[in-house]
Amino acid sequence: MRRSARGAGATIAEQDPATDAVPAAGAVPAEAVAATVPGRQTGVLAAAPAPQRLLTEFAFELPRGFVDEAGVVHREGTMRLATARDELIPLRDLRVQENPAYLSVVLLGRVVTRLGTLAVVHDGVVENMFASDLAFLQDFYRQINAEGHTRAGVTCPHCEQPFEVELGGSRLGES
Repeated sequence: MRRSARGAGATIAEQDPATDAVPAAGAVPAEAVAATVPGRQTGVLAAAPAPQRLLTEFAFELPRGFVDEAGVVHREGTMRLATARDELIPLRDLRVQENPAYLSVVLLGRVVTRLGTLAVVHDGVVENMFASDLAFLQDFYRQINAEGHTRAGVTCPHCEQPFEVELGGSRLGES
């Protein structure tokens, strides 16, 4: 990765692709670090830390599997993290307004990105899943959108023993 100070012609050290590490300041020639940026004082440019990668898609395997019109069972899939838009748009859907329980079907239809060899996953696919697969996907949605789990460590006020409590809501969109 090359970075340059605009207008100064100075460059900062290249990032090692094997380790994502930037050489220490002492390993970079002084003339490559010092730069004059128009309108600013002369100083030392610090290499930006390597950006952390956020995992946004998660693989899953349905307990039973979705059976398509040809009788093919689709079990392996991927779900992406939900955005605020994913949770807001279904609220305008007439099916959700008439029956709030339909929210999870519409929401899952938006965030399940792959299921077996199906070309497209949409709410029509989700509404035709077995109840156990729908429940699995609802729980999986809660887990990945609550930083991996919906449990919190607590201590019993009587015996002072630590234990975990499930904090997940009863429906998608609730926590």
